[in-house]
Amino acid sequence: MSASRYLPVYALAAALSLTACSGPDAEQARRDAASAADHAAAAAHQAADRAAVQAREATAESRQALGEAARDAHGAAREFAADASQATAKAADATADKTRELADKAERNANEKRN
Repeated sequence: MSASRYLPVYALAAALSLTACSGPDAEQARRDAASAADHAAAAAHQAADRAAVQAREATAESRQALGEAARDAHGAAREFAADASQATAKAADATADKTRELADKAERNANEKRN
């Protein structure tokens, strides 16, 4: 974990401890504490902005990856459909061949019984 994550906490602690000071340096200490708090808030905003940019970039990358995966899946589905269609056609051809064989055999048997 980076120290910048804890900067707002450190600034708040410094501000609270310095506001309790009294004497000639108390006002300067309060100004310094307020300045530190301002810097801590600016650092927190910068960190939030960086996190938002990174989240947007990650979202864009995810969206692109999902698009590519969808295109790949669509291509695979088309290939599968083509393969299934080809397999169905082959099965239909084999069934037709077997039907012809059985019809020829039945015709031969019928001719033999007539003779």
